[in-house]
Amino acid sequence: MSICTGKRYAVVGLGKAGLPAAMRLRELGAEVFVWDDSPASRAAASGFTVARPSDIAGRLEAVVLSPGIPHERPQPHPEAAWAVAHGVPILTDAELLYQIARAAGSRARFAGITGTNGKSTTTALLAHILTLAGIPNAAGGNLGPAALALPILPDDGVYVLEMSSYMLERLATLRFDVAVMLNLSPDHLERHGDMAGYAAVKREIFARQDEGCMAVIGIDDAGSRFMADWLRTRNVPVVEISGLGAATGAPALPGEHNAQNAAAAAAMARALGVDEAVIAEGIRSFPGLAHRQQEVAVRDGVRFINDSKATNADAASRAMACYERFVWIAGGVAKTGGIEELAPFFPRIEKAFLIGQDGAAFARTLSAAGVANEVAGTLERAVPAAFAAASACGVVLFSPAAASFDQFANFEARGECFAALAQGGAA
Repeated sequence: MSICTGKRYAVVGLGKAGLPAAMRLRELGAEVFVWDDSPASRAAASGFTVARPSDIAGRLEAVVLSPGIPHERPQPHPEAAWAVAHGVPILTDAELLYQIARAAGSRARFAGITGTNGKSTTTALLAHILTLAGIPNAAGGNLGPAALALPILPDDGVYVLEMSSYMLERLATLRFDVAVMLNLSPDHLERHGDMAGYAAVKREIFARQDEGCMAVIGIDDAGSRFMADWLRTRNVPVVEISGLGAATGAPALPGEHNAQNAAAAAAMARALGVDEAVIAEGIRSFPGLAHRQQEVAVRDGVRFINDSKATNADAASRAMACYERFVWIAGGVAKTGGIEELAPFFPRIEKAFLIGQDGAAFARTLSAAGVANEVAGTLERAVPAAFAAASACGVVLFSPAAASFDQFANFEARGECFAALAQGGAA
């Protein structure tokens, strides 16, 4: 008998996480119903019964709601509202991975990584270190494969899961043997209400931990320090990390923010039994991730840096701190507060070229501070203009400080467009 035989699930949202979750649940013997508001996505779900959860007769084990679909703020999806009203659990696929792994008899450990910025780098770095150490591991979640697409690991294996706030608010039993909360800055406030709500959701990474677990927390911002104070009241071993004044010396991990990411991965690896020599080699040899301070071209002495993953001002500040002088390309869909918090870095900007929905708003902030700027509108216009302006400083930094959804499907598509243009081609 398969692990999920006799269980019935509804999967709502058939994107990156949803469709793999539906396929895996079906493979494990569950009866699976699927729904997506897009007719095209529903049509692509071949072999499944397409139905709204509210139209399904009989008991459902859970509604697996894709992370981007709200169940509370700013407006609950109708099917999520139905599930809440009828007492049907709303879960993320990471929760189901935990339940399924345990039902299969696997005692593999779970490592969880969250924070406003640095999650993906820390997740990939920890997986890299574990691989060097010969420890079976599978990395995914918010980064890479969906959680339910990961294999069942042996008892000595480690699941390395990047956990977004959207995923953390839909956990029920998952206990992370080692977990890190890297940093906190305003993000996704429309979903969580305010910073207090956002911090409360991030704190869920430590829920259900006990004295046999390890909590790792960054202390380089006030919100994280407040959470560290709370952690110290619990019966869980705590390791505090900082990147301030530190450097990794690793080519793919520049800046204090990456020093914090490396410190987090190192602390987690130690808790998982990796020795110091392997940790050091893992940090040194880490190849880095695309769209995160990635040098994508050098033309006539000008370096083009693709930092498309910087979807908020705090993330952009971490890249800006690494360069004494640069031409800046930024813009898109601004987060709360825009770019005002980046004012300490404005003197480093040779000239800014602004794109996207809130490019004009960014231009007004820069003009008020006396920073030379131009509203270019699109990357196609911004990149050649930035190249022409960068002959003196030698760096074009594409660190948008904004989301991508006004002009691109995601930050990856945005970064790929920048890279193609930087290399002298068409996007």
